[in-house]
Amino acid sequence: MRQVISTDKAPQAIGTYSQAIRYDNTVYLSGQIALIPETMQMAEGTIDVRIHQVFKNLSAVCEAAGGSLQDIVKLNIFLTDMSHFATVNEIMAQYFKEPYPARAAVAVKELPKATDVEMDGVMALSSY
Repeated sequence: MRQVISTDKAPQAIGTYSQAIRYDNTVYLSGQIALIPETMQMAEGTIDVRIHQVFKNLSAVCEAAGGSLQDIVKLNIFLTDMSHFATVNEIMAQYFKEPYPARAAVAVKELPKATDVEMDGVMALSSY
């Protein structure tokens, strides 16, 4: 049975998708960019600011689904500039502890709202 996950603590969908879908003990997290939920405006400043905002947004959706970032088993990171790869690793270490999730980081030409970082993932919960 599919359950839609939604929270006002993360940006509302800007398209035809849900923030997340839970199926049994698995939660599929839609891509999050650095939108500030209260204003739906992009976080301004350095790439560090936007990466932190993306993790905050992912965390809010994880919590709405009954989990946390630590329950993410697969994380996908999309960057428009791979020179930010080391920065993503450094900041990710502030939000995750070992064992880290499986992960992919890929360079893309562009992202929604002309941002430079987006992340999505899959979360596994221990109970339904």
